[in-house]
Amino acid sequence: MNSWNRRTVTLLAGLAVVAGAGACDSGSSPTTSTTPTASGTGTIKIGVSTDEPGVSLKEGNTYSGFDIKTAEYVAGKLGLTPQWVPIAQADRVSALQSGEVEMVVATFSITDERKQQVDFAGPYFVAHQDLLIRLNDQTITRPERLDGKILCSVTGTTSAAYVQSHYDKAKITLREVPSFSECVRNLANGDVDAVTTDDLILAGFAATPEYKGILKVLGFGFTDETYGIGIKKGNTDLVTKVNGALKEYVSSGAWKQALEETVAPSGYKIPNPPTVG
Repeated sequence: MNSWNRRTVTLLAGLAVVAGAGACDSGSSPTTSTTPTASGTGTIKIGVSTDEPGVSLKEGNTYSGFDIKTAEYVAGKLGLTPQWVPIAQADRVSALQSGEVEMVVATFSITDERKQQVDFAGPYFVAHQDLLIRLNDQTITRPERLDGKILCSVTGTTSAAYVQSHYDKAKITLREVPSFSECVRNLANGDVDAVTTDDLILAGFAATPEYKGILKVLGFGFTDETYGIGIKKGNTDLVTKVNGALKEYVSSGAWKQALEETVAPSGYKIPNPPTVG
């Protein structure tokens, strides 16, 4: 989940008139007492995921989850109203580079490779790559036991890249698909043996009524995934402003409250906040 240049000025002045057109959506999650209210009529296009329960989920015209609350808080501190733009994991960088969105708040891990292409504010959360398996599967106890298995991940994620670089490709069949929900559905149906991505996302799926008692998170946690807010390369002014908003998000207690409302119901243990900036 991009700039305060001429394009943004134009957007702030006129985009509210056409809000809701095209791929954008002004649908929002229920606000809380800790969610700041936009001070004007300006909007900001924010790229978000739509199929991550507890993190970033779209149901009808409503968006909910920790990433959504984070984006709402930051936008409110900037005096702007978020205009949601659903984007695929593989399109997060290109959406910023093309100007389709001005920020990306979508479990966007900060990596050295990505920092060559976009800028990041944050971090605002640290998750850990893990495995989602069927509840009755006793054969997969750690990543090294994936030999001969079909592993599902999402195209354009650090999870897929990690598996490809750290484990024997000849022994593990990696199946990449466009969305996490497709991966999880394939796992429940028996078409793949495991799903790998961040534990925060996996816990959300495992706790949904559809998969509760059927799937489980392995709990191995074999990488750190540091989430940042993606911003177009070179827009240091926006990075500074977003970092300021995130620092207040944490210090005010709104960060913890957002996690308790969205993520904690899955059973995920709320960690300490990372240091922003």
